Amino acid sequence: MADTNREIVFNNVSKFYGEVLGVNRVSLTIPPGITSLVGPNGSGKTTLMNLMTGLIRPTEGTLSVCGLGPDQPEEFFAMVGYCSQFDSFPRGITGFDLVYNGLMLHGYEYEKAYRLAMEAIDRAGLVQAAHRKVAGYSKGMRQRIRLASAIAHHPTILVLDEPLNGLDPMARAETIALFQSIAQEGLHVIVSSHILHEVDQISDQVILLSSGYVVAEGPIHDVRTDVTDHPMQIMVRCSDPALLASKIFAMNHAVEAKLHTDGKGLLVRTRDVNNFYLLLNQIVESGALELEAVAPADDDVNSVYQYLIGSEGNSI
Repeated sequence: MADTNREIVFNNVSKFYGEVLGVNRVSLTIPPGITSLVGPNGSGKTTLMNLMTGLIRPTEGTLSVCGLGPDQPEEFFAMVGYCSQFDSFPRGITGFDLVYNGLMLHGYEYEKAYRLAMEAIDRAGLVQAAHRKVAGYSKGMRQRIRLASAIAHHPTILVLDEPLNGLDPMARAETIALFQSIAQEGLHVIVSSHILHEVDQISDQVILLSSGYVVAEGPIHDVRTDVTDHPMQIMVRCSDPALLASKIFAMNHAVEAKLHTDGKGLLVRTRDVNNFYLLLNQIVESGALELEAVAPADDDVNSVYQYLIGSEGNSI
């Protein structure tokens, strides 16, 4: 049985801003780990994050975050860390002051607030710049000081809206490593990102949104496998691609088979991947050809989104 005290649970949640739809009829159970929200602008990502951080309330439905709801504000807000995409800071504030003052608002005493602030700043890689004014920070540094502020009080749920924007490759790699270390501690890391290959790299699961609806959710591979209305593309490298093509065209679920440009592989599109793999095993066992490699050719977030959303996904 699932432990609801460790999960984020949406139960038929809708949020409307007047007549404008934010999200509609969302039912989700999000386990600990790194979960990425993927979708174009206006798809509902920020609304979903604002709901799980208690910044807004559902119009309909119920929401539980690790067993707590927003009607228990002291416990709820102590459990949540939120790094928004808005790049705005009080005038004249230093990086340390930003993190430290946030901890004081959480009710920490001076010594503990100081220790936690420096610990978070160190994890974000900004110790040398801690006492410089944020106004002099680069965009990437401002991203990281917001992240430090979000993690300083050791939240159970860390919600990050476009946290990789503006980071150089080194800082991006370090930040991704930080997300992974936090997730390995058993925490939730909810990430909104348009950088799809990094979503693929870091996510335990993905939630795909379009026009306020959840169109698919789960581990990336499982989501792709579950999309039975769309053919899956597989690359097969073997000793005789032409022979393999002739055999798979006898399958009524095979949509397309074409030779790779190097002449050594076959790109197959099939609606029944399990039967395709079974047939492939039978062909190899018969000795008709030698198999070199088999791999999904589009088992990634971008392809999943393109299949599910179509041309709208181009705005990601």
